[in-house]
Amino acid sequence: MKYRRLTLEQLKELHQEFITFLATQSITGEEWEEIKKNKPQVAEDEIDIFSDLVWERVLGRAQFLEHISPQTMNLFQLEEKEMNLISIMVGLQEIDITTPDGYQWLKNNLLSEEVKLFTATKKYSNDPGIDKFKLIENGAVITNGNLFQYFEDIVELGKDTEL
Repeated sequence: MKYRRLTLEQLKELHQEFITFLATQSITGEEWEEIKKNKPQVAEDEIDIFSDLVWERVLGRAQFLEHISPQTMNLFQLEEKEMNLISIMVGLQEIDITTPDGYQWLKNNLLSEEVKLFTATKKYSNDPGIDKFKLIENGAVITNGNLFQYFEDIVELGKDTEL
């Protein structure tokens, strides 16, 4: 298995897609019940294959990831050959940017000494899917990229002027 098995909740959500997956292998509903009953390892293997296919599709479509903790915001743009990172770190323990008030503080104090903003670019390893998956397993979530684009505009503005 390349990634990890989908959770029971995720499998339930993708029930129709799983039926289609089994159908592509010429496995009927009746045959699936028989496999589960008499060949549980084969059933487990089929679920693992399906899980990997789902992860491949999801990771292939993902364009942005975010990992936000109380004092750190890591925003990733997932391009074809590399990922771009914008990292914002708040040096005050009493500020929690995961809360509305903390996030507003961050927006109001971006240029203060308590806020550090970094950018980086990293080429993928031989398997971009695994690189993306590791970020998700470590707490990143797939997003629409609004936060990345917001902070990217600020970074670009900073390149044009002395902040």
